[in-house]
Amino acid sequence: MSKLIFRIFPLFLLLFVAGVHTASAQQLSAYFGIGSATDGATTSSGCSAKQIDDPFDPSGPPTSCVPAPTMGGTFGVFGADFMLNPHLGVNGEYSFRFAQADFLPSEGLKVRPAFYDFNAIYQPISGDSRIVPVLEGGIGGAKLSFYASQQLGSLLNQSQFLFSTNHFQVHGAVGVKLYVRTSMFIKPQVDFHYVPNLNQQYGSNFVPQYTISIGYTFGR
Repeated sequence: MSKLIFRIFPLFLLLFVAGVHTASAQQLSAYFGIGSATDGATTSSGCSAKQIDDPFDPSGPPTSCVPAPTMGGTFGVFGADFMLNPHLGVNGEYSFRFAQADFLPSEGLKVRPAFYDFNAIYQPISGDSRIVPVLEGGIGGAKLSFYASQQLGSLLNQSQFLFSTNHFQVHGAVGVKLYVRTSMFIKPQVDFHYVPNLNQQYGSNFVPQYTISIGYTFGR
């Protein structure tokens, strides 16, 4: 199910934007931005704190223990929301790490995390105001894509996709749309991803995310 949601998500956002001409009384907003999602290091059984067992090392813990990865770096985010009335609406959002991050550097294993979610939206203030707080809550998924880094000669690195793991997530967010023009806004936002079993790869199932986006509201 999570793979199906991941594949249809771009289509979902495209339909949102395409439907703007049919939404005469409602408002539709599209936005994109950058930020970061953070999570600490996990600990494998038999290893010291913040170390994981290297599955490619047959010696086993504690000899095979290596420093555990943390989540961070620069993430991109894009999304759209459709207001059914001045206060209630729906939203779809996708965020992803721009670059691959080291997961097991000694083995050349890299990872790229991504999050996607579908939400209900509550705006306590009318969308016609200059400052519009936004509350989101919904469900979605988290996807970790793993790559093998391969050295080609002395200058070129190449990464090959190996596999991905998918997790269900519960999502919440608090943000605010700051309209700098009639329809253009800046949107700082804090997201909260609760991803069961993510602590198998990182230190916690709870991942906070901080972003700032620029967007445009149609029908305002």
